[in-house]
Amino acid sequence: MAGHSKWANIKHRKERQDKKRGKIWSKCSRAIIAAARAGGGDPGSNLTLRYAIDEAKYANMPKDTIKRAVDKGAGSAGGDAFVAITYEGYGPGGIAVIVDALTDNRARTAPEVRSLFAKHGGNLGATGCVGFMFETRGRIMIPGSVGEDTVMEAALEAGADDVESPEPHDDDPGVWTVLTSPADFANVKDAIEAAAIEIVDAEIAKIPNDLVVLDASKARTVLNLVDALEDSEDVQKVYTNADIPDEVLAEME
Repeated sequence: MAGHSKWANIKHRKERQDKKRGKIWSKCSRAIIAAARAGGGDPGSNLTLRYAIDEAKYANMPKDTIKRAVDKGAGSAGGDAFVAITYEGYGPGGIAVIVDALTDNRARTAPEVRSLFAKHGGNLGATGCVGFMFETRGRIMIPGSVGEDTVMEAALEAGADDVESPEPHDDDPGVWTVLTSPADFANVKDAIEAAAIEIVDAEIAKIPNDLVVLDASKARTVLNLVDALEDSEDVQKVYTNADIPDEVLAEME
């Protein structure tokens, strides 16, 4: 799709999140606390905690802040009990939206998420209404400047399912996107790091099977919906199958 880069969409989302760094760190802390409370404070034996710590590192969260969150979760016998909930719905233009939340009060979170959908031209749906449009996979991003042979050798030999080529855009070389099963994610990531290859970002993500191209008007409304959802204290991540035109991303930077 000319003019529509998946990396441009992802990069733009991360740049917008960087502007809300304090809020992102708060979400990372909550995920770390919940993981440590549920499975202990050792990331070597608690894979969920390891993933949460890794994501905090990619968000440039200070090491001492990460350690405090781990200690708080691992040492908290009482405290708030966070529950993971996934909401599904539709946004402007009929796009699919999945919201991962971590809440200590279901009665607060559900009405808030429903209200945000309604306020921004969408509607909250039933569980399973759009989930089938996404696949949970490990996604590791490597700078597009890294050589193809280097990426392929490290990723595929470690068990990656697929490697998508960079999509250069202007002066941006794009990224290699390494896709894995959730079970193989940690091994592939470890192999890439062992090969001294820089990782731009890595996460277990809900990746849409197909993207829906939106016109500029609907794309702006979708971005406003995603922003509003991500601003919610209880919301951890928002996934959509929207392909936002590059010109809309540029004007909203």
